Amino acid sequence: MQFDLSEEQELIVRTTRSFVEKVLYPHEETVERLDEIPEAIVQEVKSTSMELGLYAANMPENLGGGGLDSVTLALMERELGRANFALQYLVARPSNILQASEGEQIERYLLPTIRGEKTEALAMTEPDAGSDLRSMKTRAVADGDDFVIDGMKHFISHADMADFIILFAATGEEETPRGPKKRITAFYIDKGTPGFEVRLGPRPVSHRGYRNCELMFDDCRVHKRQVLGEVHRGFETANDWLGATRLQIAAMCLGRAQRAHELAVDWAATRKQFGQTIGRFQGISFKLADMATAIQTAELLTLWCAWKHGQGQAQDRDFAMAKLYATETLAKVADEAIQIFGGMGLMDSLPLERIWRDARVERIWEGTSEIQRHIIGRSLLRPLGG
Repeated sequence: MQFDLSEEQELIVRTTRSFVEKVLYPHEETVERLDEIPEAIVQEVKSTSMELGLYAANMPENLGGGGLDSVTLALMERELGRANFALQYLVARPSNILQASEGEQIERYLLPTIRGEKTEALAMTEPDAGSDLRSMKTRAVADGDDFVIDGMKHFISHADMADFIILFAATGEEETPRGPKKRITAFYIDKGTPGFEVRLGPRPVSHRGYRNCELMFDDCRVHKRQVLGEVHRGFETANDWLGATRLQIAAMCLGRAQRAHELAVDWAATRKQFGQTIGRFQGISFKLADMATAIQTAELLTLWCAWKHGQGQAQDRDFAMAKLYATETLAKVADEAIQIFGGMGLMDSLPLERIWRDARVERIWEGTSEIQRHIIGRSLLRPLGG
């Protein structure tokens, strides 16, 4: 693995950092206060990111995307991760699962999303199917050339802004050594399809401006042409394309941890108590040292996973390790940064309290920390028959 960044990578890091500081940071207070993003800000962020070549940077060049390799993309994600989540999400990195599109799906869903004409949302989670997605109750029943869908999804991020949903629903059942297992199929569902309704979900404390939604399906009929991938093979399609999502989260958490640490270092170097800057007290300087070490370790682990992904060598446990360590590092760094600031750290005049609040969900979505540990432990024991 090459540790020196190329000139192109250095340029992308500088460009993204400048974009974050000049375009995103100024709007953070507004989004936090309103818990939504005014349309004028949406258009400013999208248009500027397109001009800079940051929009859809994860998609292949031959499809109109930026074509960034995995390491360079992780570096860009790290810089974007420094900002309010809802704002940085407007710099679209379309879901890789869109690349499973075939035939008319390419012109209808894939390419418009890369061009910024449409946005998507993934719908897997249900009230009784979080980590155990095989227990989902939303079902799609074949009826001639159509599928009829009934059920509910919740905690579906930014579905209120999406033009279409990539839905995962049960389409049958198969027998396995461990008993019956549901077969899952992925579907494209357009907003406005009869029988499909989007509702705002409960208001969370984190990621203000980035809504979670409930999706209701009642006798919703879609044509078989809207199946993404193969019938009954929705999880296989997801596994082929979605592994890097955990890597994306790890990289974004790095950016937020670095921002929190920088704020803490600056405060410790200037804040005076008992006649000296507080950074001179070992209780503070040791915290800063531990935070810096953890961040550096998380960055190396994340970029190592990104490098393996680019080489086609990454396994599930690599993504799990990166997400697990980076998300838990962010939580510790955010907490310690607030401890160094004292009461000021909890004031909304600083971004620390937001970073601290937002950090909590990172250990839950896209697979909890417990699920990541399960994946890692399973990879160690299975080769030995354990």
